[in-house]
Amino acid sequence: MPFHHAARIALAGLKTNKTRSALTILGIIIGVTAIIMVVSLGQGAKDLILSQIEGLGARVIGIIPGRQPKGPTDVLATLTASLTERDFSALQRKENVPYAQDVIPVVFGSETAYYNGQTYRPTLFGGNESMADIYDSYPERGRAVSADDVRSAADVVILGWTVADTLAPGQDLLGDRIKIKGRNFLVIGIMPKKGGASFINFNESVFLPYTTAQKYIFGIKYFNRIIIRADSEAHVAVTVEDVKATLRELHGITDPDKDDFGIETQADLLKTVGTVLSTLTVFLAMVAAISLVVGGVGIMNIMLVSVTDRTREIGLRKALGATNRNILTQFLLEAIILTGIGGIVGILLGAGLSFAISLVISNVFGLAWDFTFPVGAAVLGILISTIVGLIFGLYPARKASHMSPIDALRHE
Repeated sequence: MPFHHAARIALAGLKTNKTRSALTILGIIIGVTAIIMVVSLGQGAKDLILSQIEGLGARVIGIIPGRQPKGPTDVLATLTASLTERDFSALQRKENVPYAQDVIPVVFGSETAYYNGQTYRPTLFGGNESMADIYDSYPERGRAVSADDVRSAADVVILGWTVADTLAPGQDLLGDRIKIKGRNFLVIGIMPKKGGASFINFNESVFLPYTTAQKYIFGIKYFNRIIIRADSEAHVAVTVEDVKATLRELHGITDPDKDDFGIETQADLLKTVGTVLSTLTVFLAMVAAISLVVGGVGIMNIMLVSVTDRTREIGLRKALGATNRNILTQFLLEAIILTGIGGIVGILLGAGLSFAISLVISNVFGLAWDFTFPVGAAVLGILISTIVGLIFGLYPARKASHMSPIDALRHE
């Protein structure tokens, strides 16, 4: 019997009970939809996070205090205050790190800000005069932190857009004073409304000289980070080695395994984060794929019921000359068609939901979240759903094909 004729008979069989056919493919639709959404949203999250890292530029080197953990017992070692003013001064000297264009000490934490009875708890970032340049983030009104502000530990702050709008709705706080930890700070700048970048939500942050933050806000003499920007991408590797040599000499470290600091370049961070996110996406997609197996079991059960209900039809077809192979092909095609339709519907539904979620994230949360249609996942979804139909439809199809025509015709 020609294949197209077998396919026409299979479609006719499915149309006789549309409700049962629709319920049969529901598990496949849910499984494929879940896979498409996980992969699409996972790719969107990966692109967003990597773009945040790339926003700093390939020349940026981050120095992290504390011994970097290699196992559970090393976690407490990361809590040490190993980056100090002496380290910062040494890294600034050209004889130590000749290719360092900018060296920026960073301290951060959270404190409540007050203004005329209004309160807001922003993240406070203390840096120097180069911080605005390296993050490419300048005040929309007013000015950035200056070298004089840093030297004198001036009581000046730059407010993120949300901070300013919450503390004084409809007012301009530029030139006014707000209170943080019982101290009055002059507002010298207001940031534009720009959302998050390089892991910093500028809207919800307050920026000030690091000396001011250390002395009056946090009461510390160490840094949470030191950021170095090399003068060119070609000099990043040698700058990393210069930083290591300088800090090891200052800290009296002869064994590199005992470093009380860690160094991350943007390339290292991009590679690490990309690998972690890709692995997580694949893992979640595999978990979602389990529902395809559940859907396959459902298809097998429904096909077995269908074989029982259509026993007389099978007997009649065999009496008219249909071979075992003809019957096997018909029921296998029914299972494959069901799963194939479920796969296509699942792809369309998953892509639509992913697109809608991407729009919500972009418009509501102000993140640069782009929708990505996962072509590979779509092809894989169709392939897996077809294979599921083939595997789980094989037993009911074989059972139908091996029926005796006489017994089948006698079936009530």
